[in-house]
Amino acid sequence: MSRLNKVFLIGRLTKDPDLRYISNGTPVSKFTLAVSRSYKSQSSEQQQTDFIDIVVWQKQAENCKQYLVKGQEAMVEGRLQIRSYEAADGSKRKVAEVIAENVQFLSKPSQKNNQVNPEDLPPIEHIDSNGSEADENEDIPF
Repeated sequence: MSRLNKVFLIGRLTKDPDLRYISNGTPVSKFTLAVSRSYKSQSSEQQQTDFIDIVVWQKQAENCKQYLVKGQEAMVEGRLQIRSYEAADGSKRKVAEVIAENVQFLSKPSQKNNQVNPEDLPPIEHIDSNGSEADENEDIPF
């Protein structure tokens, strides 16, 4: 029986996306999304920011690298994945990340960084990932 694993996040990129290619040539991009959340303390409402790692595959990964920049707002729809790996020092580590199925570009980058011409941006709509399950389970080269 399949269980529901769906994540929707809206936040701002903490840095430009990183793009790499795995051994079979499949593009994979990774970026971090700063997502704010509110909670009530005894005295007032507080706000805290979570930093969520996002992994994007296939053509969508290349689009994210080309069109997203630090500080830009984006919406990510995907699934939560927990993976384990062995660090260089031999210790075992776990990482939680969102595997993006759709990414929407919600704001245009500022003119001052001159990295992207806003007229070149695609319309604000989702770009579907065409990644296969086999590709997504391969070690991410980050």
